[in-house]
Amino acid sequence: MGRGREPPPRAEGAARAPHGRVRGRRRALRLLLATGLAALPLPARPAPPLRIAVAANFLPAARLLARRWARAAGAPLPRLSAASTGALYAQIRHGAPFHVLLAADADRPARLEREGLAVPGSRFTYALGRLALWAPRLPGDPRAALEEGRIGRLAIANPRTAPYGAAARAVLEVLGRWPWPGRLLVAAHVGQVPALVRQGGAEAGFLARAQALRLEGPRWEVPARLHPPLRQQAVLLRRGAAHPHAAAFLRWLRADPQARAAVRAAGYGLPPSEAAA
Repeated sequence: MGRGREPPPRAEGAARAPHGRVRGRRRALRLLLATGLAALPLPARPAPPLRIAVAANFLPAARLLARRWARAAGAPLPRLSAASTGALYAQIRHGAPFHVLLAADADRPARLEREGLAVPGSRFTYALGRLALWAPRLPGDPRAALEEGRIGRLAIANPRTAPYGAAARAVLEVLGRWPWPGRLLVAAHVGQVPALVRQGGAEAGFLARAQALRLEGPRWEVPARLHPPLRQQAVLLRRGAAHPHAAAFLRWLRADPQARAAVRAAGYGLPPSEAAA
């Protein structure tokens, strides 16, 4: 019997042609997907929290202001760090990651500006401080007790680093009571002075008038003429120049009527131009 006819040979590559087309389509699809995914916007990274260095005397007011600003701006609550202005200045010079400084004087913000650690032209006075002598357990007028030598143990903030401590020393010098003849208790910052008096270590203490307004007991509100002005200045730090909220917070603090009213209600004065706004 004869063998059946064999099918004609296939051309080389004819059997593989459909698979080659499939692989080509897959490569094209992968390229299309990769291109499309690369074009999609990446989710925005949230801004780091706004970090504000605050003079210790202003901390209660700063907490209130931070909450109000965060609500108004729809932004996260800023993180506050409090210490004496001199200590904060030293921390900033050593690289502390603050974006804004709310100082208790005008000198340190100006120095930071000169040293290239703050944005030029961003400084402004946000509050005017006053000094008070608080003597909750002494009878009569605290000023009279001071001048008559009836205060043996006196608390003040460190005059070298705390503006309110430097103001207290200036008052004592004017009154002829420096060097202090009794026992002088020196706090790291003015925020610690009330505790020294409450705990009995000191009979009286010099502190910010804004602090004394919240305390019970006799106080002497020191006339501003007895010490250098306590012009509390804010400044945008170099690290805060690129932060999306730092400059906005300072603009709000400087110009918003509710912010200015809160500063005044906390017991601070406003510079003439701000008070008239």
